[in-house]
Amino acid sequence: MADHVQVVTTTDSEQAAAELARGIVEARLGACVQVVPIRSFYVWEGAAQDDAEWQLQIKTSAGRLPELVEHLRANHGYDVPEIIATPIVGGNPAYLAWVDDQTVRSGPGSV
Repeated sequence: MADHVQVVTTTDSEQAAAELARGIVEARLGACVQVVPIRSFYVWEGAAQDDAEWQLQIKTSAGRLPELVEHLRANHGYDVPEIIATPIVGGNPAYLAWVDDQTVRSGPGSV
């Protein structure tokens, strides 16, 4: 398994995306979260949808992935949020070291 992953999720508002992103970074579950406006087409409850959404691209260490998924499920506004993790198989070693530094557990109760 890769040492780093990029996790993608979407929200229905820029404010919800910002709140999720801030919570992820403050909890050190992700080193960086980029928020990008997108347009999504999908079927939900039998009806075709065409919605503006905000996509969060989260860079994190693979070891924090289970906690990040738990955090997203607990704090996301969707009934069934998209949470997809893709392994990062290469990149700038200095950047990936920074991701590790930013996602180290710290403080009371850290493991």
